[in-house]
Amino acid sequence: MILAASTAAWVHSAFAWAGMALGAALWRASIRHQPTGGALAPGNFAVVVGLLLGAAIGNKAVFLLERPDVALAMWQGQPVWPGQSIVGGLLGGLIGVEIAKALTRQTRSTGDAMVWPIAVGLAVGRVGCFLAGLHDDTYGLPTALPWGVDFGDGVRRHPTQVYEIAIVLPLGWSLHRARFATPGAAFKVFLSSYLAWRFAVEFIKPVPVAWPLGLSGIQWTCLVALIVYLPLTLRALRPAP
Repeated sequence: MILAASTAAWVHSAFAWAGMALGAALWRASIRHQPTGGALAPGNFAVVVGLLLGAAIGNKAVFLLERPDVALAMWQGQPVWPGQSIVGGLLGGLIGVEIAKALTRQTRSTGDAMVWPIAVGLAVGRVGCFLAGLHDDTYGLPTALPWGVDFGDGVRRHPTQVYEIAIVLPLGWSLHRARFATPGAAFKVFLSSYLAWRFAVEFIKPVPVAWPLGLSGIQWTCLVALIVYLPLTLRALRPAP
């Protein structure tokens, strides 16, 4: 499917919002019968607010890190609007949740209930990225593999959006079904795995602006986040003494 730029923008946004709405509905269903109450219970509501604010800030901040040319254009007053970054949304949402929990003095883990909703939301959103084709920055480099996709320029490319769907859904479902001794371990494994995946898959995607070592801004974000977060993940997976 080849869409005009204006149509692609609407389709991409529609799937992004649908993914968020479906993820939110799944999360609300997952906590409905928990002792902490529903989404509007005081502690849960604070988590939601922190999540939304953090994700909103993070997805724009990391996009501008990935595309400093867009940041410069905005600084110069040009009529451009920053895109979104899933990595930024996840990391910003995590930070926002932790700040909200600290302000409301909550120590319980809240991430495990979000694993499957996030995976589903990501998958639905990536359908929109795939349909947007060359009008979105998520397509891959040219490939001779038989499943390469021509997005309208006559070049068969890695359908990296489809690759991501094939990764996050099995990962999210398996962690959703898993039972870890430490609360929060499932979310930590999911986020660490996703960061590692994004770092790796960026090697078969165009780099809009190269940072040190030729890595993209997304790759550097994932690398720094993994350095900080992976030790916490490994600690959560340690067997109880």
